[in-house]
Amino acid sequence: MNIYHKKKRWKILLGLLAILIVSISLWYSNILARQIAQDEIRNITIWADAMQNRAQLILHTQNFFEPIQEEERKRVELLAEAFKRIGETDEDTDALDFYMKIIQSNTTIPVIITDSDGRISGSANVDYDLSQTEFIEGWLKEEFTKYRPVSVRLYGTEFIYVYYKDSKTFIQLREYLETLEREFLTEVLANSASVPVIVTDTSKRHVVAYGNIDPGIAGDNKALLKLVQAMASENKPIETQFLTGPRLIFYKSSYILTQLKYYPYFQFGVIAVFIGIAYLLFSTARRSEQNQVWAGLAKETAHQLGTPLSAIMAWIEILKLKGVDREITCEMEKDVERLQIITDRFSKIGSEAMLLPVNIISEIKKAAGYLQSRTSKKIKLKTRFPENTRLIVPLNPQLFGWVIENLWKNATDAISGTGTIEIVVSEEPRQVVVDFCDSGKGIAKSSQGSVFNPGFTSKQRGWGLGLSLARRIIEDYHRGKIFIKSSELGKGTVFRIVLRK
Repeated sequence: MNIYHKKKRWKILLGLLAILIVSISLWYSNILARQIAQDEIRNITIWADAMQNRAQLILHTQNFFEPIQEEERKRVELLAEAFKRIGETDEDTDALDFYMKIIQSNTTIPVIITDSDGRISGSANVDYDLSQTEFIEGWLKEEFTKYRPVSVRLYGTEFIYVYYKDSKTFIQLREYLETLEREFLTEVLANSASVPVIVTDTSKRHVVAYGNIDPGIAGDNKALLKLVQAMASENKPIETQFLTGPRLIFYKSSYILTQLKYYPYFQFGVIAVFIGIAYLLFSTARRSEQNQVWAGLAKETAHQLGTPLSAIMAWIEILKLKGVDREITCEMEKDVERLQIITDRFSKIGSEAMLLPVNIISEIKKAAGYLQSRTSKKIKLKTRFPENTRLIVPLNPQLFGWVIENLWKNATDAISGTGTIEIVVSEEPRQVVVDFCDSGKGIAKSSQGSVFNPGFTSKQRGWGLGLSLARRIIEDYHRGKIFIKSSELGKGTVFRIVLRK
């Protein structure tokens, strides 16, 4: 079996094995990711339920606070009304006693009484020492003017003013509720489940607060509102009642859960990149090793050919002196010259080839003429060259002639009988194209990708180096291209060479 057929089979087997390993790895990773995701979803659900229950607790506290607030408001209004009635009651002693009892029963609502000039004349339920304070002004007045003071007429045009505010109990209750609301909002925004959260008003147009949001969109109101829409489509918002009004709490899956969804694909990408890099490194190392082996083998071959060539040249001179037929020695000299060219070719493998401006048409004619004279008469040569018979291309004549020779031998082996070889040269603005056509048996599509690989051959005794060397000479030394333009079984093959002008 051909080495490249074996190699192809091993590649398929290794590829299937790699796919199996990757599939098992991805399957197991996907199971782990799904389990972690389920735990994450469970945590988010627990958090959402806890926030819902906490929101309900705050709502119940708010509902409980509202009647107390209303009752406190009525007491304040009753006290204010009592002070007002005292000034309006002249002789009704019972009514006056009643209003005084209302005022005296006040043990919670802070009250400050002043004259019309604001001079303090009395106080009740005030935590401050007012003995050194003559007038109600500054911070004291600001604190006691939340409600409009009650004016009480005493005698004629003389008035006193009663300032009051919410009771200490009511203020403490309100502060507790505000603290409860603030802690709730803090817990919502900085949650242990790392859930992205946005709090808005009921119109969903104003962002009140947010937490665990990507810094790239944090602070951008439009981006936050767009995220609110995405959150609303994923989870139903939590509705709650704050002191400042009703609020909607939007949330979505945590970033960890989002990343877990894409983890298997990321893992597959990393594995693919790793395999790709490893393949390129090994392929480059193998190719470099092959180049060193072929270069070393070629140079050694050139060295080994040098000694017998010198001896053959000496024997040709001896034959000339002995009067051997001149035609025989001329042909021998041609073959020796050919061997010297071959030796020179081998010596250039692995070294930097010198490219000279050469007429490629004359080089093709010279190489084809030599090969045609040593090929069966059943194989005909056809050529098609442009009208301009001088196409100057940077070439190394010895190595390029070797390419033509290898393509010729490949074509004659493919014809194996009567057929034609056609060489077509065409000129383009920046390059020259050489098509080497034969009427041979053609190359199967399954083998077309391997014909330039070292060791690939369809002959039982072939080494499979000709086309490999041809590609190396064209691509590595001449920076050109050589490839199979077309091939059809039973009809022939066209090899194309593209060189820079």
